[in-house]
Amino acid sequence: MIQPARDFLAARLGGRRDPVEYCATIVVRSAVTKLDALAIVALAVDSPVQQQRTTRPYVELSDSLEGRGAWVEIEIPKFGEPPPLAIDVYSTVSDDHARLQALTLMATLEDYTGWSIRPDFVV
Repeated sequence: MIQPARDFLAARLGGRRDPVEYCATIVVRSAVTKLDALAIVALAVDSPVQQQRTTRPYVELSDSLEGRGAWVEIEIPKFGEPPPLAIDVYSTVSDDHARLQALTLMATLEDYTGWSIRPDFVV
């Protein structure tokens, strides 16, 4: 949905607006399922998988700023596409915060799993 339409609908529904989400993606070049990747991320950052039985499960990252923080969602390749697996790190704080959290997670996962991971953004 385009932003002006989203703003119009939010105004019509009582002024509710979703917080802005910034995203930084890191890419895993190993073949791993979404469920396994979520479990591994959860173990690596010592945080449980939230909303496990939904279409958008996520793992909260422990570093938060004034109650606003960052979380991880996993994108899997579509049917017939080869890996890589995309790990999206979202933040409501800023784009720089999302990137910093993504780089921190990348280093943690490389140490924890031995995966080959690269950022999908300019460092």
